Amino acid sequence: MSLAKHLESQQLAVLQLVVLLEQERRALAQGRVDRENLSELTKHKQVVLQRLEQLEIVRATAQSKLGYGPGRQGALKAAQDADCVAIWKQLQASAQRAKDLNAANGGALSQRITYNQRILSFLNGVIGSRLYGPDGRAQRSNL
Repeated sequence: MSLAKHLESQQLAVLQLVVLLEQERRALAQGRVDRENLSELTKHKQVVLQRLEQLEIVRATAQSKLGYGPGRQGALKAAQDADCVAIWKQLQASAQRAKDLNAANGGALSQRITYNQRILSFLNGVIGSRLYGPDGRAQRSNL
């Protein structure tokens, strides 16, 4: 497979990941999160990420065997020599989009977790104040 075709395969996989991350973002923005939907999205993301990992291993191995240096610099040089810099740049832009979406989704999840922890702390405080006296001993509840 030519480098251009391989990069196109990677680009398609990254775009699939972006679509899933955008769906996840919308799901997290809803007032009530659909756990089943999020679970399915997570499964699909795992499949795409495994595919991306496989594609990257193949690309990096070929890059090394052809004598190009490691990392982005070597990949860019290989893309220049194969006359496919445009697809390489598209891939980089799509990967950055996926990274940004993933970070934003992680932030949204963290906010939800923090909010839920505050609610639980409040509820435990309210319940705790009715169940335990100042000496820490259980009190009878009149509820």
